[in-house]
Amino acid sequence: MAQTKRVAIVGGLRTPFVKANTVFNDLTALDLGRIVVQELVQRYDLDPKEIDELVFGQVVPSMTASSIAREIVLLTGLPRSIQTHTVMRACATSIQAAISVAQSIQGGLAHVGIAGGTESMSDPPIFTSRPLAHALVSASKAKNLAGRLKPFQRLKGKDLLPVPPAIAEYTTGMSMGDSAEKMAKENGITRKEQDEITLASHQNAARAWKTGLFKEEVMSVPVPPKFKEIATTDNIVRDDASMEALSALKPVFDRRYGSVTAGNASPLTDGAAALILMSEEKAKALGYQPLGFIKAWAFAATDPGDQLLQGPAYAAPIALDRAGLTLKDMDLIDMHEAFAAQVASNIQAFESKAFADKLGRKGPLGEVDRKKLNVNGGSIALGHPFAATGARVLHQSLRELKRRNARHALVTVCAQGGQGAAVVLERE
Repeated sequence: MAQTKRVAIVGGLRTPFVKANTVFNDLTALDLGRIVVQELVQRYDLDPKEIDELVFGQVVPSMTASSIAREIVLLTGLPRSIQTHTVMRACATSIQAAISVAQSIQGGLAHVGIAGGTESMSDPPIFTSRPLAHALVSASKAKNLAGRLKPFQRLKGKDLLPVPPAIAEYTTGMSMGDSAEKMAKENGITRKEQDEITLASHQNAARAWKTGLFKEEVMSVPVPPKFKEIATTDNIVRDDASMEALSALKPVFDRRYGSVTAGNASPLTDGAAALILMSEEKAKALGYQPLGFIKAWAFAATDPGDQLLQGPAYAAPIALDRAGLTLKDMDLIDMHEAFAAQVASNIQAFESKAFADKLGRKGPLGEVDRKKLNVNGGSIALGHPFAATGARVLHQSLRELKRRNARHALVTVCAQGGQGAAVVLERE
């Protein structure tokens, strides 16, 4: 992967990640994005005039602020000359945002950029049925009251019902949970292994919070409308998680034969996260010490009707090859936990000769050392605001590399449509 400029991540920040319809119930995705960017710029004492570009994303769109990246610039009081664009790559959205800024920096088109993502599952768009939508349009064009009422006379009762956002893959009709269940069965992933991954996620996240590891990563958010409550921590982490409690939960997607539960899946979450990226030269000129560098990345995809959430197993080998490194060179591995079954399936693929043969590779990617995996918790425990997770994982991994005085980390994210993203981070 040819690079003309090294891209540094000099800082990052996120809001607490909270379960939907709880603490951030009265905040929109735009509110959360604005809050985190505003605090990020202030916390790192970044001169707004130095920012060339802002790329932000959202997976479940806000119909009233579809160009969310631009609105964030306008609402934060940043210079209106900052060019922006909004991205969406499902759960890998803020990975895409970071790479988009990185490509601008590599090409010399920008020197400083902000990338991130924001999501409010407490504020999902609710659509009308198509007949009702057509009636509303026709009524708006009518010249009198009779004309405005006429289009509605053809409607049936079911046409008046709200239409929630789709939760299933458009091409397969299967939800991600259904697909995770399918992967668990086809790959022989046991309920015990899924619950063990879940328990580790909660235990690691709880320990990270207890020991103050997230102090520099997570901001406090005064909660509207009265602003008397201040959100300071993720509210999904369970410090009392146990195998006994997890094993008592019933399967959700296949109630008779399934193994995917509400416990071993990531919950619907509200939150936002953002990163500051700079060219290495610009970081030095402005006096910033990089947390680390984006060494290489890759996006890949597979048939969503096959193993929907196994995109990381396709993307990771490409990213590592581009970095000139192997899985053994990685000091940390942070794999987004959409479902514990998905994590186990991707680990299985990393270690499988049959999967390597499928990719046309000489051998498996390698064995995953569980002591290096999601060491400060993953999405099952911390939460998963779709568009914000990638930025959270990149920042979290770099902070941990610094604490360990280690050098390399592999970050992977699975995404809707059979997609996968992988980033190799390097620290010096």
